[in-house]
Amino acid sequence: MRTLVISMLAGIALLGFAAPAAAQDDAAAETAAPVDVLQVSGLIDGVVADEIINAVERTRTNGSQALVLQVDVDGAVVDNASLGEVLSALHEAPVPVAVWVGPSGSRLLGAAVHLLAVADVSGMAPGSEVGYLDTSIVAPDADGAARIAPLVGEAVGLTEARSLGVFDQRVTDEGIATIANMLDALDGYTEQIGDTVVELNTTTEVITEEGTVQRNTIAVPRFTKLGLVDQLFHTVASPPVAYLMLLIGAGLLIFEFFTAGVGVAGVVGAVCALLAGHGLAALPARWWAVALIVVSFVAFAIDVQVGLPRTWTGLGIVGTIVGSLWMFEPLPGASLRLSWITLVAGIGGVMLSFIVGMPSMTRTRFATPTIGREWMVGATGEVISDVAPDGVVRVGDGEWRARANRATPLHAGDTVRVASIDGITLEVEPLEGAARDYRR
Repeated sequence: MRTLVISMLAGIALLGFAAPAAAQDDAAAETAAPVDVLQVSGLIDGVVADEIINAVERTRTNGSQALVLQVDVDGAVVDNASLGEVLSALHEAPVPVAVWVGPSGSRLLGAAVHLLAVADVSGMAPGSEVGYLDTSIVAPDADGAARIAPLVGEAVGLTEARSLGVFDQRVTDEGIATIANMLDALDGYTEQIGDTVVELNTTTEVITEEGTVQRNTIAVPRFTKLGLVDQLFHTVASPPVAYLMLLIGAGLLIFEFFTAGVGVAGVVGAVCALLAGHGLAALPARWWAVALIVVSFVAFAIDVQVGLPRTWTGLGIVGTIVGSLWMFEPLPGASLRLSWITLVAGIGGVMLSFIVGMPSMTRTRFATPTIGREWMVGATGEVISDVAPDGVVRVGDGEWRARANRATPLHAGDTVRVASIDGITLEVEPLEGAARDYRR
């Protein structure tokens, strides 16, 4: 009985200690301002640059105590002036700015490394890497620029980056694995912004029932990312998407051209071509390679017209391969070279479409049932599109691919006679003055 009473008293005492600690934690959470977290991935293009500047401006009025950029960036494709505006906005931000390279496996390469130079607090998740600093950019913070200077010419992991002094002592040997750990690293950071001394309050210490000290996050992270439309334009400004959009758009436009009329394929093809144009304009594309791919599709169209893959198809395939392999200029730290999966999907899809798909579609488009066609030999018809030497004629109720002697080209509206049938192609001649084939 005595043991039971003692146990109950001990439990009440523990609850008495725990309750004030929990109440203190809740009170601290109510007074802690939130922290904005902007997630940035891919390449820093114009859309991302504008969003970072907008995120800084939002912190002036939304009550946040800090701004964290969560980055997984392979480089920047904006010009130096635009990137300089981003760095200046972060350097002059009304709240402390942190940059976190995370989660594990993330990268921060090329010109984007300068984000670390203007960050008040920076962190890196284990398994991530930073490096290949682009020296053509000058960060507005001289101390920060000196800190990231060792990252020229190579990419390093957490341990080496910390030993080089890229990150301060807030980053432990284990790194900063989660956004909660990043908020913990911000706690207690003090900075004078204008006439105000700002001290970040993001975590609190509580004593658990076991008597150990535990750090709890009390600042609520407010995650933001690109809006739907901005995300669309940012996505198409990535090399594989812009490349595939170009091929799909060109292919669908050719398909629509040979199907007579404007349908879904034409609309989708035009949209893809416009999005590809936006993406290629934002990226360091080699325009001679883009032009070569466009010319290659013109070559494909020549053979699609006759319904058979011939020399022009071969030239188009070669041009597509060359243009694909040299589509993009390299960036510091990121070659932008298309992956083999993207190349196989793009080139393989083009070859399949223009060797098998498009010719079959054309033959089907201009063919009618083949049983009992002998009646057409000697029959007359009307030219629908010029036959010089290839074109289209109407015989009976169907339209047919037709071929005439080069010496006697036929024009739309002319009356012709079917001389013979070669597969699905009609050999036609004018009613009068047909050229004589001396090979017979």
